[in-house]
Amino acid sequence: MTEYNKVYNIQSTEQQYSSYNFIKRIFDFTLSVVGFILLLPVYIILCICVKIDSKGPIIYGHNRIGKDGKIIKVYKFRSMVVNSEEVFRNFTPDQKKEFEINFKLEDDPRITKVGNFLRKTSLDELPQLWNIIIGDMSIVGPRPVVEKEIEKYEEYANKLVSVKPGLTGYWQAHGRSDTTYEERVQMDMYYIDNRSLWLDIKIIAKTFISVIRKEGAM
Repeated sequence: MTEYNKVYNIQSTEQQYSSYNFIKRIFDFTLSVVGFILLLPVYIILCICVKIDSKGPIIYGHNRIGKDGKIIKVYKFRSMVVNSEEVFRNFTPDQKKEFEINFKLEDDPRITKVGNFLRKTSLDELPQLWNIIIGDMSIVGPRPVVEKEIEKYEEYANKLVSVKPGLTGYWQAHGRSDTTYEERVQMDMYYIDNRSLWLDIKIIAKTFISVIRKEGAM
């Protein structure tokens, strides 16, 4: 049990969703493997673009909170400069305040040119198909958060980590960065309370539409 588990006294309530979770795991694994194979040419092109655009690794892993408070490494195409921490330390007070509130910055100077495109189209998330294949994530679920970020969920923290984080979720399909963090929390809780295969399918479809229309792009 991790320190995070000890602090939040996590208890899983997933037994009532056992059939749903079993079918969802088959759905996740199958769709992710097929998606990875079909998107292989896209992966190759993006790898080349990221490498040409700026120095640094093509893919990076960032520690996030997974199901039951487990620390997982979530993979993304690198969208920031390699000295992003140094740039962050030079943020203005207003920039730091905005980041502390939303855990993102509208005009983030750390993001590369290719990274900006990847984020707006959500293509930077494609390596997370591997997270889904190995079982750390699901296609649909609350987006994975960092340990400090989970404090935003307050009394809902236990419920948040009772399910696997997702490649996409109710929040991403309904506004993405156009919503406040408080609204994001409520959307995550709504999904957890009402999750079903039909809702998952609707969220996947709505996510594609939101990305194509660039609604609330990150």
